[in-house]
Amino acid sequence: MAGSINRRAVLTGTLISAIGYLAGCASGSSQQARRPLVGFTPVPRTAADGRSIVIADEYEYQTFIPWGEPLSAAAPAWSWPPSAEAQLQQVGIGHDGMAYFPFAGDGRHGLLVINHEYGNNWHVLGTAMPATREQVLASQHAHGVSVIEIRETHGVWEVVPDSTFSRRIHANTGMIMSGPVTGHALVTNSANNPISGTLNNCANGRTPWNTYLTCEENFNFYFGSSSAFHPSEQQQRYDLHAGGSFYGWYQFDPRFDLADPEFANEANRFGWVVEIDPADPAATPVKRTALGRLKHEGAEVVEGRDGHIVVYMGDDQRFEFIYKFVSADNWRRMHDAGISPLDEGTLYAARFNDDGAGEWLPLSLGNPALAEAFSDQADILVHARLAATLAGATPMDRPEWISVGPDGDVYCTLTNNTRREQTDAANPMAPNPNGHIIRWRDEDDHLGIRFTWDHFLICDDVYKTEDSLGSPDGLWADPDGRLLICTDGDQYEGKPDQLMVADTRTGTLARLLVGVAGCEITGLTTTPDRRTLFVNVQHPGNGNPQITSFPAADDGKTVPRDCTLVVRRKDGGVVGS
Repeated sequence: MAGSINRRAVLTGTLISAIGYLAGCASGSSQQARRPLVGFTPVPRTAADGRSIVIADEYEYQTFIPWGEPLSAAAPAWSWPPSAEAQLQQVGIGHDGMAYFPFAGDGRHGLLVINHEYGNNWHVLGTAMPATREQVLASQHAHGVSVIEIRETHGVWEVVPDSTFSRRIHANTGMIMSGPVTGHALVTNSANNPISGTLNNCANGRTPWNTYLTCEENFNFYFGSSSAFHPSEQQQRYDLHAGGSFYGWYQFDPRFDLADPEFANEANRFGWVVEIDPADPAATPVKRTALGRLKHEGAEVVEGRDGHIVVYMGDDQRFEFIYKFVSADNWRRMHDAGISPLDEGTLYAARFNDDGAGEWLPLSLGNPALAEAFSDQADILVHARLAATLAGATPMDRPEWISVGPDGDVYCTLTNNTRREQTDAANPMAPNPNGHIIRWRDEDDHLGIRFTWDHFLICDDVYKTEDSLGSPDGLWADPDGRLLICTDGDQYEGKPDQLMVADTRTGTLARLLVGVAGCEITGLTTTPDRRTLFVNVQHPGNGNPQITSFPAADDGKTVPRDCTLVVRRKDGGVVGS
């Protein structure tokens, strides 16, 4: 790639064109000659009323598995606020990243694994802060992950009752740690309490061996201090500080009390990618420490050259970094040897240069920039943010979801950064209230340490147009070259968050659906034939029934509930087309 990239140069429609962006791409003329990938009638920007879902005319949707849905016939029916015992047997809150694992056959029967990222106390408990241990347990049980056996019958999806697979994984579920940090002093407490719990589960990934990766993001929200606490530099970098917390768990659960010396390293046990085997309820979830500790937004898995596993990850905070992990060997050989491909390999952080080139910087003691600052590899992984800073990675504008397209291009949403004062080539807006999407391609079939990059979308370029889009977040590149983009943040003129579809070959943008007021649209997975899309409506109305009672009929009293939308084309076509 010659010369620098002008972020507004070579426009096709509203997006930066792929023409000439990388050597090895198909020629622009042949790409443009293909049939357009996006053919539905876009929802007008002004159509949303904030009270209900608005979807393109060619599409229909079903609301599905709302927060509190019983996982079995014996589980308690939904009532608000839930008890801790009831919430153990019901779908959690804060629907986010998810993946569908079909059983053999036509794909209409399988396991939907879904993250539960977020549920503020007012929404879950009806109170600003928990007042009892029971309320803390109810909140803890609302977080985590749900594994749900589902089936389509006569066009309607339903939860399979009395499934042997359906279950909840939550903030108190037993876990194990694997990889370089296992048993290290940095994750050992004098209380000798077992590793347990996963929380603030944001985006996700799935492996070629059919396991699910759930990603722990803003784990700092759950920690507070009951007395004097002086955070170290390392703790401050992960936003651990004295005083109260967003959830107040520390008042009744000493694990989350930063001032309790018996649990001094409990926070180091969170911020990991956790592997879950959906098809084996007896399997203990595993925190894969080789992938680093950060505020993981997702873990996009791709098989690179010679069967090496590559995992791309974003750290969702202002001025944090983009990472990738490369397994030490072919994943099948590692499995045959009894070694997880996610336990041995190299973690890298990305540096985006001004000339459109980039480099993956190794986070290991073999990197001279890190050799004197860290005692061992576990130290580097527990403090991956500090290691990436010392290595010279590029601070980004909140790296979130990452998805790999069919041609090997990698896309990452950079949601926004209102605190940026100085621009750089990769982050060209200061401040950046509306975000952008960056794109790159690694050398050597995802294994190379060098890459070339450009901007796929600068949201300011379309923000006040009919294609208006702000705060891109959830992301999925489908096998045909469509890019499905979810939003989480301010939209032009206060419109609700939305799901957009981009044709990556032509730059066309089209609005597929718009959510209800106060919600986030997030989480994308499909059936194998891509005729059914599952996408989530998170925190509708921010939990306030006076804004919306979705998915129930609006009455101003019924508490809104996070839920999944089952989206289909009326003609049975591929979703997004």
